[in-house]
Amino acid sequence: MTEKATFGAGCFWGVEETFRKVPGVTSTAVGYTGGTLENPTYEDVCTDRTGHAEVVQVEYDPARVSYDQLLDVFWANHDPTTLNRQGPDEGAQYRSAIFYHTPAQKAAAEASRDRQQKGGRFRRPIVTEIAPAAPFYRAEEYHQRYLEKRGQSSCHIG
Repeated sequence: MTEKATFGAGCFWGVEETFRKVPGVTSTAVGYTGGTLENPTYEDVCTDRTGHAEVVQVEYDPARVSYDQLLDVFWANHDPTTLNRQGPDEGAQYRSAIFYHTPAQKAAAEASRDRQQKGGRFRRPIVTEIAPAAPFYRAEEYHQRYLEKRGQSSCHIG
């Protein structure tokens, strides 16, 4: 039986690529959550007026990978100290966010955030939003596995 985890860590193309490669992750989908507009499009979300975050929804086998391990991947692959920004991408849709599906995920996310803050890796305060999972709107098909389709490993090609 699989479980769901939902993470926002900047441009969803790279976030999906990272989680897709984790052993125990059975599927990924990019989309939008945490906003006010029903069935938003990419163009809607890019206006920075809908309140949605670009996210990856991860389905995983908890017998093969734990939620805590997924949280470790999340923290290791973005800067959780920049508000509404990752690299050159700016706007609330690029915010650092964990959308929890269960009370256990909420507790794990908060404990993980606190460990990260105390661990000394980040010099500035962590600004990651930890919020209940809201409706997930799957992004347009051309966004799914975008980097794999294009033969790229990163969103930001120099």
